[in-house]
Amino acid sequence: MALENKPENFDYNSTRNKLILSEYGRNVQNMVKYIVALPTKEERNRYAQVVIDLMGFLNPHLRDVADFKHKLWDHLHIISDYQIDVDAPYPKPTPEAIHLKPKPLRYPLQRIKYKHYGKTIELMMEKAKSIEEPERKKYMIQSIANFMKIAYVQWNKDSVTDESILADLYAMSGGELKADETINLNRVEYRPAPQNNNNNNNRGRTNQNNRGGGGGGGRTNNNPRNNNNQNNRNRNNGGGGGARKD
Repeated sequence: MALENKPENFDYNSTRNKLILSEYGRNVQNMVKYIVALPTKEERNRYAQVVIDLMGFLNPHLRDVADFKHKLWDHLHIISDYQIDVDAPYPKPTPEAIHLKPKPLRYPLQRIKYKHYGKTIELMMEKAKSIEEPERKKYMIQSIANFMKIAYVQWNKDSVTDESILADLYAMSGGELKADETINLNRVEYRPAPQNNNNNNNRGRTNQNNRGGGGGGGRTNNNPRNNNNQNNRNRNNGGGGGARKD
């Protein structure tokens, strides 16, 4: 007797149990549910290892994750709703640890004196203040000044003089860092983002092909059929011989 097409005879996703980890699919979840109901731990261990291998096969990207086997065993416990009893090589996770929310990050409240230079410049200056060797401190100050010039040009299209950079360096450091006035900072210029010229190049080639070589001589006809027709016309016209006698 054939089954009648009644709504209760169909298996809809809305009537199924919710997928705990959808990336493994419903079949893996049903397998884990079957393993949980097995009577002996020996059987559960054997089948659990098979499911672990299957989970790794279905998600090969997990192999790039550090300690991916540990992650697979954690997922096995999560899929079983922490009900599976097996001898896992890793500690069993707890629901509290899985659903633990991290503490919100504190928004940085540090005030930056010159925002176009950034906070890194200020940290570099504090590091340079603690250097006692004169020669090393001199090179550190020059490196900071070069970095300041690069940062300035990135946020300003206009060029900047070395005197302005050295003045900002002196002001930001509270007068503790002073570079030699004869110092020559690296030449840095503003360079706009490169534009895509492929379309212009292709357009130029197309126009050149359409215009042709230009200026060439008359076209040479190398078709033998056309040459034969021309010879026949010359014979019919008398071949350009002498005057006709009446």
